[in-house]
Amino acid sequence: MKRILAFASLLALLAGCSTQSHGVGTGASFRGPVGLQLYSLRAQFTRSVPAAIEQTKALGIRNVELAGTYNIAPEKFRDMLTAAGLNPVSAHFSYERYRDNPEAVAREAKALGLRYAGLAWIPHKGDFTERNCRDAAAVFNHAGEVLAKEGIRFFYHVHGYEFQPHAKGTLLDLLFAETNPKFVTFEMDTTWVFFPGQDPAALLRKYPGRWELMHMKDLKKGVARGSLSGGTDPNNDVVLGTGQLDWPGILKAARETGVKLYFIEDEAAAAPEQIPQSLRFLETVSW
Repeated sequence: MKRILAFASLLALLAGCSTQSHGVGTGASFRGPVGLQLYSLRAQFTRSVPAAIEQTKALGIRNVELAGTYNIAPEKFRDMLTAAGLNPVSAHFSYERYRDNPEAVAREAKALGLRYAGLAWIPHKGDFTERNCRDAAAVFNHAGEVLAKEGIRFFYHVHGYEFQPHAKGTLLDLLFAETNPKFVTFEMDTTWVFFPGQDPAALLRKYPGRWELMHMKDLKKGVARGSLSGGTDPNNDVVLGTGQLDWPGILKAARETGVKLYFIEDEAAAAPEQIPQSLRFLETVSW
């Protein structure tokens, strides 16, 4: 009996170790890897970059996605992050930079040590249109080809306004159709899919292999859906698992369809308090 109990204890210990083998924010079902979009701590970075880097490190997170370098040279910013054990794997740059000088973006992305470089907003006035969409697809294909020469993968972060009706689908469907999978991948922001009235899990399965990155973001209960504005109150971002989204369904679909990197993005003023709670949720979510 003692041997059986000892063996059972060993199995429990090994199971506990395996749930953490993929890093903070991972568990028996969700394996990550989990990173942080640093825009979540933009107020902290604006006040003190070194202090904000230490705050990020203290979360136990290693992969980070950048939203600027706060007037610090790319090489120096990269060195500050890596000295703290943080790995800059992805970043957002403006649409205009990709349109006008993608070579410069490629140089900066390489200096930052990135694997992915993308953007989260296509400039447009009023409703997003077919012309906006086709113009963006051309910019994305060219920028993606330029970045690929430096070993960097281009992505577009969907922001919710792309679900304008088009043909038998939406303008997002057109954007997928008009971009070259060899050079263009996508980042799903779960709220910016759910808030316009779409189903994140279904959209992952509609385009398997084309979503390589994900922003994990939850929407406060009671917030109405259906807007194609691409905007809502940042304080509608809540701790993962406490809002409206079906996380077991989304994360299961993400794993099955080829998502490679996951980033918590929490734009609420309470993000510093909410992010650790979101990490704990991801460690226990199951399906």
